[in-house]
Amino acid sequence: METKGSQTVIEAEPVSAPLHGGQGKRRRAVATLVTVALAAIGLDLLTKQLVIAHLEGGEPVKWLGGAVYLSVTRNGGAAFSLGKDYTFIFPVIAFCVLAWIGWNARKLASPAWGVALGLVAGGACGNLLDRIFRWPSPFNGHVVDFISLFGPYGEVFAVFNVADMSLTFGVILAIYLELTGRQRDGSRLRRDDKPAGEVPA
Repeated sequence: METKGSQTVIEAEPVSAPLHGGQGKRRRAVATLVTVALAAIGLDLLTKQLVIAHLEGGEPVKWLGGAVYLSVTRNGGAAFSLGKDYTFIFPVIAFCVLAWIGWNARKLASPAWGVALGLVAGGACGNLLDRIFRWPSPFNGHVVDFISLFGPYGEVFAVFNVADMSLTFGVILAIYLELTGRQRDGSRLRRDDKPAGEVPA
């Protein structure tokens, strides 16, 4: 407090600015990404361990009248058994995908994008762990696949696993979000929005 003549001036103490709402949104979006990714990784690892322990070496298990079979295979390729001759490349691709997701997470403020990127990250990590730790050698391991549709050994559709499903659903959701104008920073583009600097005709 300071006195000037007959007037008394009260100096206000500086007040800390409240936490910006955008920071809270980013934290929630990143938390969503991490939670979804960990859930996908955990479910993938659990299902693989269960089928290895109970189904590997045995007869395929038929579900839903033959629409789904559980049959363990070891896949040296990518998702859905693609690219079996290039096993060594897939860990590199997985690391690049995870690095890209980590880079985008810095400005992530959309929970929906958190789910999409979390599914992709979880799927990439699930199969990457197989590449690193499973037979026949580190970083050249074969992925455990066990879900076959309409045939016990992938006759109709490639055998896949939970990580493949997570990747697929994550990519589909990401495409949907892009097509509907939902941005990773939480904003949304409308059809009449134009890029900066573009002058309407």
